[in-house]
Amino acid sequence: MGNTFYFDWEVGLMQWIQSWLGPVGTAIASVFSEMGEQLVCVAVLGFLYWCWEKEYGKYVGLNVLVGITLNPMIKNIFVRRRPYFDHEGIKCLKPVEKGADIYDISAQGYSFPSGHSTNGVTLYTSLGLYKKNRILMIIGIIAPLLIGISRFCVGVHYPTDVLCGWALGLIVVFLVPALQRAIKNRWLFYGLLVLIALPGWFYCKSADYYTAFGILIGFIVAVEFEARFVKFENTRNVLRMILRVVLGVGVYFGLSTLSKLPFSKDFLDSATMASYAVRAVRYFVIIFFTIGVYPLIFRLGDRVFKRKG
Repeated sequence: MGNTFYFDWEVGLMQWIQSWLGPVGTAIASVFSEMGEQLVCVAVLGFLYWCWEKEYGKYVGLNVLVGITLNPMIKNIFVRRRPYFDHEGIKCLKPVEKGADIYDISAQGYSFPSGHSTNGVTLYTSLGLYKKNRILMIIGIIAPLLIGISRFCVGVHYPTDVLCGWALGLIVVFLVPALQRAIKNRWLFYGLLVLIALPGWFYCKSADYYTAFGILIGFIVAVEFEARFVKFENTRNVLRMILRVVLGVGVYFGLSTLSKLPFSKDFLDSATMASYAVRAVRYFVIIFFTIGVYPLIFRLGDRVFKRKG
């Protein structure tokens, strides 16, 4: 299942790197790879949105979410198999889905382009572009480089997957804000993003697209709900920031677990259109409550801190 295509230099480079990597190198590459994982993205975006500056969080969040939606749409067109599927000299040192068979393509996903590389650019590069801060701009260059390189070091992507993942991320971080500036009506702008993302429903056969679609719609609805009904205030108080992020991450993963309970594992893993639709709805609800409803408790927390002060 899937397509195999590559350049000989990619395979040679990966085999050479892995021959020198060793346990320490593998551990370092795994750490860099984690910088593009879901938990890190949620924590960073949560800190920006819940604590530091809402508009900053919306800017970075929208870029990240458009990126994670477009990436699987492209993956499902090329359906490229991961390198270790077809080359004995390349080892899978960090599976995408840890509990699943590394050769189960439905669990481990397709290879082209690299989602972690796209995430690295849309997250870290957006941080610097919004603030025009030199240090953040440097981080926005170095972090995606380290994340992308780590992905072919651990054997789950070809170098060309990474290069195209970076390119997709760069397109997103410049195009999405440009569209937002050009389209003054925000609902028209949101509608355009949804329209761009919608075709995936007709051909995508991997769960990551439906997860991303649900998150994107949930985010759009949630920020509008918050702006109209919640209107929480950001904080620079260290303790409040820690509490908001820790509780928020807990809410996100707690809702993720709870929303699975009404359904059997076989159904959720069935790769049917019904299971994909449920997945999209689940993540819509998770993000709507995490971004739009969860901040309602901030007012209670602010009152508690004011009394103590």
